[in-house]
Amino acid sequence: MERVGKTALIVEGGAMRSVFSCGVLDHFMAMDFSPFDSFWGVSAGASNLAAYLAKMPLRNKRIYLDYSLRKEFVSLSRFIRGGDMIDLDWMWEITLKELGIDKQTFDSDTRPFFLVVTNSATGQPEYLTPDSKFLAETMKASSALPILYRSGVELDNGHFVDGGVSDSIPIQEAIKRGASKIMIIRSRDKSYKKSKPKLGASYPLFLKNTPALITPMQTIYERYNQTLELIEHPPEGVQIVEVCPPDGFSLSRLTQSKGELAKAYELGVEAGKHAITAWDKESK
Repeated sequence: MERVGKTALIVEGGAMRSVFSCGVLDHFMAMDFSPFDSFWGVSAGASNLAAYLAKMPLRNKRIYLDYSLRKEFVSLSRFIRGGDMIDLDWMWEITLKELGIDKQTFDSDTRPFFLVVTNSATGQPEYLTPDSKFLAETMKASSALPILYRSGVELDNGHFVDGGVSDSIPIQEAIKRGASKIMIIRSRDKSYKKSKPKLGASYPLFLKNTPALITPMQTIYERYNQTLELIEHPPEGVQIVEVCPPDGFSLSRLTQSKGELAKAYELGVEAGKHAITAWDKESK
């Protein structure tokens, strides 16, 4: 198990809700703020962290406010016809072609960046640390929401889906590996608790080709709420700086309103200012 240093940054996923963490990280880049020994990203949070480590401000803002709103990305009619609700293949192809990723800068940062994925054969989380050569496909795997993106992603070491299925906020793993001062950028307001999925009984039908994912999908809410308890009551010697959207933050996973997304991004920028202050205060 790879050990990490004392300080860690964890970024939660949440599809379109992650425009908030995009704003936070863009502010961090503007302030050249990166006092972390390791980085942990889940789903869209992993993609935001990749842009942060590649030092590409505003890159992912363009994705949320432009590419993700195009008809090619989200399609209910396509889903009803048996296709994917979200077309990650199209998204990755066009954004890598038109926006790129600064591979040289990304690879020059030697601090570990863990992308959380869920193994389709076991239902368990894995924490991958790809270099730029394998970054794009690993990011796609971490964002491959079961049911909404039906096929998942095949990597050299297995078949994977969204990391949020098994470990939405990998604080326990970060602590296990040695982190003791951790910033967590959330995609939900601080009072949020996850509910039992209303359509959980239908998961066996949708996931018949990946049965190991059925129970993890049905019990996401249990692990998520247990993680929130850990954040609220960390082990002795562990400091947590939590960065959350304001109460009442109401973006949905597939929000398609450019105005609402732009507002959420600006909320992230503002939260980023307070996050730096809170981190520096904890350091004194």
